[in-house]
Order: sequence, then structure tokens, then C-alpha cells
Amino acid sequence: MSEAYRRAGVDVRAAAEAVAKIAGIAAGATRPEVVEGVGGFAGLVRIGHGRLLAAATDGVGTKVEIARRSGRLDTVGIDLVAMCADDVVCTGAEPLAFLDYLAVGRIEPERVGSIVAGIAEGCRRAGCALLGGETAEHPGVLAPDAFDLAGCCVGLVEEQAVLGPHRVRPGDRLVGLASSGLHANGYSLVRHALLPRVELDAVLPELGRPLVDELLEPCAIHTPDVLALHRDGLLHAAAHVTGGGIAENLGRVLPTGLGATVRRGSWPEPPIVGVIARAGSIDDADLFGTFNMGLGMVLVVAPEAVDAVLERTSGRSYEVGEVEPGGQGVRIV
Repeated sequence: MSEAYRRAGVDVRAAAEAVAKIAGIAAGATRPEVVEGVGGFAGLVRIGHGRLLAAATDGVGTKVEIARRSGRLDTVGIDLVAMCADDVVCTGAEPLAFLDYLAVGRIEPERVGSIVAGIAEGCRRAGCALLGGETAEHPGVLAPDAFDLAGCCVGLVEEQAVLGPHRVRPGDRLVGLASSGLHANGYSLVRHALLPRVELDAVLPELGRPLVDELLEPCAIHTPDVLALHRDGLLHAAAHVTGGGIAENLGRVLPTGLGATVRRGSWPEPPIVGVIARAGSIDDADLFGTFNMGLGMVLVVAPEAVDAVLERTSGRSYEVGEVEPGGQGVRIV
């Protein structure tokens, strides 16, 4: 459990308990077509003719507060699509459609337009359609300039092409796809540890640009790379590195009896992580349990596929570890 994150107001243990309760509740509201429900990166439902519908929902977390404070609203929509579409593609599904929900304290057409423009740009990058959504005004509940975002992405995959633990074998290699920064996780810790000490418009030597530019850097959308590699038969599984960090999310694609070793130093870690660590006196365990540490996606590939995967994603990927026998979970060494 991330102690630093708990001090920032996020109780990871309580969240895990809530998910366990939700899984039990959801099990009582199902249909025979459901293949995978609560707990995976995306839910899967049979729709006939050997095809599965994949669906995932997510938000942007408290990154929206950085956008609100800075008045820069045109990038968090990209983040919203990334968080959902990159979950869907972890099943091997191609994202097809996206819907958003925007809650605001007061509707200001220009602000709403900026946010939705970001969502549309995210959909273009992910290759899915923006079907529509809902904008809700919550006066007296949200401050006039406050807002929150949520979205849902649906995709399609052939049942025989589903990625996941059933494909993973001992000796498989791990290839990490570089993040574009913090993506959309850990911002409560960022605000707690960093923002009381550093102004958003400060230019930090480690970053070489204003802090706000770093914090609002949109999530890399890995969907096109993952789809292209999967269509060529190069992938066994994919783990989207979001809340919980590398170990927790990689663990979701490992079958019982297999573990993995991730070699720290085999990829570059974003300088912003060091800035946050020093400002808040945060140790490595809390950093790795909260942030992606520079990897937005971890791919599990056969040893003979590593070179092809690295070549196809040149400059954006690193071989970072391997799958091993034994149930030791994910070790970062």
C-alpha cells in the first residue's frame, strides 16, 4: 500500500476492498454472454459469430484540477480517451466507439467546447468514433469553474484473438512502451507533495519547461501500436499501467503459478518523478505503487518476437524484464 498516497487522501486499501465488494455485487447482475466481468482491464461479452464486445470506463482523476487551475482545458479529454481505449485494447479488441460524461458547476460554452475538443482529438488518436455523451450542470454541488470527466469505450475482438493470461508462458519477455509522463494517475499525490512548494508556472531545471506543461502533457495513446502488433501475431498479453503502477497492473495478466521480474534501469524514468520524490520525501515503494514510472503499457511477448516488437516501436519501447515460473508475483529489481 502507498503510504504517501494515503497521506494525500487516497486510500488504496479501501479502494481494493470496494472493488472486491463490487465484484460480488456485479456477479448477481449478469448474463450468460458475459465472458469476463469486473476485475479485468475491460469486460467481455459474446455477441455471436465468434465475436466479443469489450467495454471499459474510466476518468481522469484529479488531473482535472490542474487543468482547472491553469485554465487549460483542451488536453484532459485526450487523457480520458487514453484511459479507456488503452484498457479496451489490452483484451486485443479494437476500440470502435466512445461516449463521455462531463459534469460542470456552470455551463460555459467555450470551456465545454475546449474539453470536448480534447475528447475528439483523443478519439482520432485512438481510431474510435465519438458517438456522443452527456453534459450535466451541477450548481451548488460543484464550484462554478469546477468539472469532472468520465468516459466509456467499446471495442470488438474475435474470441480466438483475445489477449490475456491464458497466452502467457514462462520465458516470455516484457516490452515496455514509454509513457509521455505521469499520464492520469497519482495527481492527488502530486498536488499534496509538489504544488504547495512549486508554482505551476515555475520552470524547473530538471524539466526544462513550466511545471504546468509537464503535468498537463496528454497521455500517450498506445492503442494503435498494440493493435498493429497483435494483428501480426506478436503479442501474448498487454497491461495498461495506470493506478497501482507497474507491478499491480502487470500482475493482472499473469496466470496462476507464474511471476515476472522487471529490471529497473532498463528504461528511462521521467524527471518529474524525481522532482515529486524530492519535494515530498517519497520512497521508491510509494513511487512505484503510484506512478507509471515511465511505462504506459507493458507487453508480454514470446522471446522470438522481441526484436520485431522493439523494431516496430523503435524509440518508444524497451525490453524491461521476463516472465518466470513460480508464484512470486511481480518483482522490480
